[in-house]
Amino acid sequence: MTAVIRPSLSACPACVAAPGAQAIAEQGLHKDAHIALSLPTIHCSACIATVERTLAAMPGVKSARVNLTLKRATVEADHSVMPDQLVKLLERAGYEAHELDAGSLSMTQNDRVGRDLLMRMAVSGFAMMNVMLLSVAVWSGATDATRDLFHWISAAIALPTLAFSGVPFYKSAWSALRARRSNMDVPIVTALLLAVVASVWETALSGHHAYFDAAVALVFFLLTGRYLDHRTRAIARSAAQELSALEVPRATVRRDGAEVVLPAADLRIGDLVLVRPGGRMPVDGVITEGRSEIDRSLLTGETLPVFAEPGRAVSAGEVNLTGPLTIRATAVGRETSLHRMADLVAIAESGRSRYTALADSTAKYYTPGVLLLALASFIGWYVYSGDMRTALNIAVAVLIITCPCALGLAVPAVTTAASGKLFRRGMLIKDATALERLARVDTVVFDKTGTLTAGTPELINLSDHDGTQLAVALALAEGSSHPLSVSLAAAARAAGIVPAQVTDRTEVPGYGSEGVWQGQPVRLGRASWVGAGDKAAGATETTAWLSIGDAAPRGFRFTDRLRPGAADAVRQLMHNGIRVLLISGDTTPVVAALAKRLGIPEWQAEALPADKSARITALQSEGCNVLMVGDGLNDTAALTAADVSISPASALDAARVASDIVLLGSDLSPIADALTTAQSAVKRIRENFNIAMFYNVIAVPIAIAGFATPLVAALAMSSSSITVALNAVRLK
Repeated sequence: MTAVIRPSLSACPACVAAPGAQAIAEQGLHKDAHIALSLPTIHCSACIATVERTLAAMPGVKSARVNLTLKRATVEADHSVMPDQLVKLLERAGYEAHELDAGSLSMTQNDRVGRDLLMRMAVSGFAMMNVMLLSVAVWSGATDATRDLFHWISAAIALPTLAFSGVPFYKSAWSALRARRSNMDVPIVTALLLAVVASVWETALSGHHAYFDAAVALVFFLLTGRYLDHRTRAIARSAAQELSALEVPRATVRRDGAEVVLPAADLRIGDLVLVRPGGRMPVDGVITEGRSEIDRSLLTGETLPVFAEPGRAVSAGEVNLTGPLTIRATAVGRETSLHRMADLVAIAESGRSRYTALADSTAKYYTPGVLLLALASFIGWYVYSGDMRTALNIAVAVLIITCPCALGLAVPAVTTAASGKLFRRGMLIKDATALERLARVDTVVFDKTGTLTAGTPELINLSDHDGTQLAVALALAEGSSHPLSVSLAAAARAAGIVPAQVTDRTEVPGYGSEGVWQGQPVRLGRASWVGAGDKAAGATETTAWLSIGDAAPRGFRFTDRLRPGAADAVRQLMHNGIRVLLISGDTTPVVAALAKRLGIPEWQAEALPADKSARITALQSEGCNVLMVGDGLNDTAALTAADVSISPASALDAARVASDIVLLGSDLSPIADALTTAQSAVKRIRENFNIAMFYNVIAVPIAIAGFATPLVAALAMSSSSITVALNAVRLK
């Protein structure tokens, strides 16, 4: 009987970073299991009802709730219910399902930063409307005691509002000044502080003008821009974190004669790790028991499964396909070959960090210019008039009217519009500068397996076989989870084939399936096992062989299935003048065949992770701006080295983390459109900068001349901000 031992808690960084996971672990066996499942294919209320009914029918399940918005199911069940049982149950019901790490997801539920920005924006917006109403009365002609009363009421509303709503700008400006640098928030805070001081001073002296309305409006518009920018990235972070939660790091280990389920972080060198069919290797090691086939595609790009038997070395990240294996761990944790790729990623990241966003490069020159202009205005008017009050008011007017409200909205407004447009096409922008970098791309490098191809085999010679052969092959294939058997069974069923009556059907891990049909032994599997070794010699395609009795074995040939939209994406990119390359770790004949099939003139086969990264670096040294599209661990360094990168949602977590954009669907055709959208977005951003600069060219002389009353400042800021926002909306 298999015993599941509750692991002891350790003071590990993961436990500190994920208190939700630690709380779940501390509950142990005292409470029901909380299982979270991702359901990417559900789309309506009927799906919800079907999924909940299917899960509730499982013995041990106490409750099941489906959230259509998050496309997620939450299940309360006994600890005897395993997540993979629920996944298989839903797959039989026709729904794709993946287990999610509930501990990881617990950290994504509350967007405190977003709520904080929204709350401060709401307070400033409400205050702005009230202060504007009072200002309208002043602008309409209120004088003397009435004007002073309205100014004091405005101060009572504006001062606490500015103290509360302006906190994000105060913190940012202080951080910049402590680091002896400047950013956009420095002139913003300077303008707000001087506006408050000048307005209170003017109100106390019964002055005609106060800038409470302009200051509160400035904070509101800038917080709107900050919130738009945050929401754009928060959606990406939330989806990316949910995708990363698909990787649930645990392993089954044989210790003291019992099978123990442990976190991967608790594994030790020398442990005997059990990997069941369909499981991923959690460690580097050597097979001690069992025979199977291993899928190495995510690590090396090889599409053909590799035979595995005792004595063969395996690496973390490889997938066991057919038979149970026992592996003696030789490297665990950060010592595995999988984690050693992080060194390549760290080197590549240093190159990308040199990119400077358009907004940052603008702030570098804009901020000191504005401050110097205000200081010069103050000095000039003080020298001219000898009146400190007049000079200060004009300096404040210059700061407020030149304050980068439009610049603050220029980038967030466009990126929000562009990100929304791409999201509707199935592309999720993770990085704030990804659009700007994507717009400069002139070279696209594709990985093969899992990127241009689906990584699943497709039967290509079904018509070469008669009905008897297909019926027997279908009967044998349906009893196996091997990728070739699954593909063969699907193709035969689609062609209307009915399986033959095969008895004594068994699967021999690593070799294939066998049985008896009409008194004759039948086999479907490896060439050497069915007696087709001579026929298989020199074959360039993946082939499964069928033998019926003494008849000559027949081959079922497979090719890697193209991803939807792959051919369209490559064709459209090349039509737009983009240079396209294919770099893969797969064998030369397979890569050459795919390159010819898609019309890609430049390709490289049998490339190691370092080779891919080096090729991209070489392209960049030639002056190319490179977009890398990949999905495997062997692509991680290349994804990071490229100027910008895209990974499918099906990619391994490491690849998704390294990439700037996640392709949510399976269709690759949006990639070509993404480049066009990015180019349009950068064009709009530059237009917004030009609008802001044009506004300053007109407004600054008015302010310096002393004609920028609070009414003029408020109208100027509002009109420039609205113009920038409307220009961004044109992108849709």
